[in-house]
Amino acid sequence: MHAVQTAPVEVSVASLCKCLGDELRLGLVCLMGTDREVCVCDLVAALDAPQSTISRHLAQLRQCGLVVARRQGTWMYYRINGALPEWALTVIESLVLEGRRQLGLRPLQGHCC
Repeated sequence: MHAVQTAPVEVSVASLCKCLGDELRLGLVCLMGTDREVCVCDLVAALDAPQSTISRHLAQLRQCGLVVARRQGTWMYYRINGALPEWALTVIESLVLEGRRQLGLRPLQGHCC
C-alpha cells in the first residue's frame, strides 16, 4: 500500500491547532519534520510509548490530513503530507525545532527495522 496524495488537502487553522494540541501528536510531527519519512518503530522508540498508543495518534494525524503513510512489508512509514497548503507546511516547519527542544526529543536513530 502506497499513500499518494494528488489533490490539495483542505485544512483550517482551527483543525491544524486541534490536531497538534496533544503533546504526543505534536511530538510525532516534530520527529518527522517536513522532509522526512519515519518508520513507526522509530517513533515508538523515540517517544517511549506503547506501539498501540503511537498508532492511535498517527491515525488521528492521518484523519486530519497532516500525515500520510505507506506500508513496506510489515512496517508502516509516515511523513508529513506534502499536499497540505503552503501555510500549514510553514507552520509545521516553524514548530519542529522549538517543539523538539520543549518536548525533550532527541533526533531519531532510524535503525530499528
